[in-house]
Amino acid sequence: MTSIAERLTEVRMQIVEQCQQHKRLPDSVQLIAVSKSKPISAIVEAFNHGQRQFGENYVQEAVAKVQQLQELPIEWHFLGPIQSNKTRDIANHFHWVHSVDRLKIAQRLSAQRSDSQAALNLLIQVNIDDDAAKAGIAPAQLLDFAAQIAALPRVQLRGLMTIPAVTTDPSQTATSFAAMNRLFLQLKSQYPQVDTLSIGMSADWPIAIAQGATMIRIGSALFGAREHSPQSTGDSQ
Repeated sequence: MTSIAERLTEVRMQIVEQCQQHKRLPDSVQLIAVSKSKPISAIVEAFNHGQRQFGENYVQEAVAKVQQLQELPIEWHFLGPIQSNKTRDIANHFHWVHSVDRLKIAQRLSAQRSDSQAALNLLIQVNIDDDAAKAGIAPAQLLDFAAQIAALPRVQLRGLMTIPAVTTDPSQTATSFAAMNRLFLQLKSQYPQVDTLSIGMSADWPIAIAQGATMIRIGSALFGAREHSPQSTGDSQ
């Protein structure tokens, strides 16, 4: 059986190859290891092989992991849908939140982030394909929403995230990611701190790199198929 360390090495090599193919620097793409539903031992194995950024979707599970691994210099990314009653835990335990699509949630994260912590990095989730099954704001709402978030204390607007519509047509995925890149560049032109485009998961990350991703979120390609979780309602990373 292939180990997590071996799969991590293989994915890193593939990222370098994709970046070279598209004339990008390999360090322009950050790998977020999506460890939802995976045990602490899997995270530690990946950490021992040099992985430092991990993504989680379920607050209760994630907080337990953060607390158990608090001695390790891990950068934690929250990727899942956000309920209002979970914002305090997210604000206190994470470095990044990829899934902000309501002002109320951004305001609560801002209010509940400790003054002693660095600003919480926020990504706006965009529903780029107007897919009823996906969360996120409409592209037309982006600039107004970004201005509201940028005005909040203790948080920092860093960019955009999307989960495209499920399709078997790679060209459709590429079209969706290209549209996200255009929005990203538009936002970046107005906010100098914006530097992050979180697109691409295990099934489509090479397309995402071709279309300008700066973060890719990979779970099953690193950790194997995800075990069933009673909280599992999201897309496969």
